Amino acid sequence: MSDTLVLSHPSLDDPKVFSVHQEQTGIDEEWFKSAQQEAWNRYTELPYPVRTNEKWRFANIKHFTNTGSYRTAAQADEDTAHLVKESHRLDKVAGRIILADDALAAPVELDEDLRKKGVIFTTLFEAIREHPDLVKEYFMKQSPDLGSEKFEALHLALLRNGVFLFVPDNLEIEAPFMAYNWAVADKAALFPHTLFVTGTNAKASLVEFQEAAHEETEHFIIANAHLFAGDGAKPSHTIVQNWNANTLSFQLNTNNAQRDTNSKSTLINVGSSHARQEVHGKIFGSGSNVEMYALNVPTGSQEIDQRTLQTHIAPNSRSDLLFKNALIDQSRTIFSGLIIVEENAQQTDAYQTNNNLMLSEKAEANSLPGLEIKANDVKCSHGATTGNMDDAELFYFLARGIPKKKAIELMVFGYFEEIIGKLDNEQLADYVRELVQHKFTD
Repeated sequence: MSDTLVLSHPSLDDPKVFSVHQEQTGIDEEWFKSAQQEAWNRYTELPYPVRTNEKWRFANIKHFTNTGSYRTAAQADEDTAHLVKESHRLDKVAGRIILADDALAAPVELDEDLRKKGVIFTTLFEAIREHPDLVKEYFMKQSPDLGSEKFEALHLALLRNGVFLFVPDNLEIEAPFMAYNWAVADKAALFPHTLFVTGTNAKASLVEFQEAAHEETEHFIIANAHLFAGDGAKPSHTIVQNWNANTLSFQLNTNNAQRDTNSKSTLINVGSSHARQEVHGKIFGSGSNVEMYALNVPTGSQEIDQRTLQTHIAPNSRSDLLFKNALIDQSRTIFSGLIIVEENAQQTDAYQTNNNLMLSEKAEANSLPGLEIKANDVKCSHGATTGNMDDAELFYFLARGIPKKKAIELMVFGYFEEIIGKLDNEQLADYVRELVQHKFTD
């Protein structure tokens, strides 16, 4: 590797990595450059997490504290035409953005009629250039506050690009917007960023696919997504995480709901060797309903670590969280969730459920649901279940000549259908079913 290439792709432990990165961003907005500088300072000052920290309880953190071998990525060196071809999974879409190693791999697609109605769907950096005040109003305004502050700072400091979707007031869009994030170069450190804003009484859905171009490459990824739902808005945000088995990944999500909103976020997890996900749903306005779902199918030695917060600030609101795991081989899951109801958030309905289906005696599921209630007129519940396959149901399939492996697969499909059925698009639902099925055929 030449010296020039080393300079343009510095490793994460190189003291020059931030200065080289700032030279390459091409963003002149002072507020953004200052935000990145402040984030870099925070990253260098904050300590790495330790397992004695309650927010990292049960987590295997050694992989996340040794990231010096990963390098910041430039535009993918190889031809990405095959990735662009693969990035057309749904027939009818409102728009499409395809990123490879955080760089645009094809022209942005947006329905022309929607563009004329004021919809903005473009790369994050293009939005910063063309709509700086609008982006600044929402950009990084909330943190998950669930333990990964150091990695969130690194994400902002080395951010290269992302997706920006703005849907103006009173506009309802049925077809989904699509975003594809491909990891290509070996040892690449990537920082995908999504900012999804729906105005008053607006309706839209955004689906993100996260994948690696090759099975053998290694990646370190810190993704951030923020969903802002205005009064009466109906946003839906789905992330299908299918990085390869050599990827260490973070997903740091925040969802803000204003008055009378109906907001839904869904996580589908089949990839990564170790995936850390933090989700904070915050309800600022009364009359809102926030739904948070996750479907996780870890196999081999995969670890999926999920931490959540449901914070109710306003009265007369509802939140519902359902995270389901089906664990195979020696895989591990961690769920730590907390419902917080502030003093003025009377008549809150909040629910939190984590279900674990153990398909192997060697698998391990850890569940830590919790409540912090400061109001006295609420209806809140939390719970977790962990169990094996129902023997009676399994016998039913076997007695009808269905092989045991196929019978287990069918039962898992039934177990997950509660989540899959909540997806807004049948083609997307079928694709998720294929991903789950693939986990049983590897």
